[in-house]
Amino acid sequence: MKVSISLTDRNTKFVINNLYPLYLHDLSEIWGWRPNQYGVFETDKTLTLQDQNKVFDIWWEKPSILFPYLVTVEDIPAGFALVATPPYTPHGTEFYLNEFFILRSFRGQGVAEAAAIQVFNLHAGTWELQTNPTDSNKRAQAFWRKTVGNYTSDSYREEIMETTDDGNKLVFSFDNSK
Repeated sequence: MKVSISLTDRNTKFVINNLYPLYLHDLSEIWGWRPNQYGVFETDKTLTLQDQNKVFDIWWEKPSILFPYLVTVEDIPAGFALVATPPYTPHGTEFYLNEFFILRSFRGQGVAEAAAIQVFNLHAGTWELQTNPTDSNKRAQAFWRKTVGNYTSDSYREEIMETTDDGNKLVFSFDNSK
């Protein structure tokens, strides 16, 4: 199974935009979110998915700072990885895995780990990624422990960070510049 990542641009961003509502639907199981009155996973009055996607235009407006990768398996869209650099990174890190998603039909087959490693290999430096630390997200926590652990030979930090805006986070940080 050939897993590939490719940087998207304004002409191909629609593929990530197509996948994004599925990502939010998956997150709704973890965070307990519900769609708004129009069926869109937003807390405001966003009427359509097209309106929702406009928020993400920034990912294609800053090509040397924000990196929107499409994950494919045998040339079929399987997910995405959104990588940010300063000033869009927390805690002074060089790279932040802002969003990472693999469609359910590709999970449990090594696709996510292969894609994550390809993304990490493209950007050497200090990294941070975050996930939900609750019991409803045990699968993702185990995935990141295994993937980051394997990738760094267990040379990473893991900590619970208390936030005020959107709940606590389980934070993974590592340096792959060595």
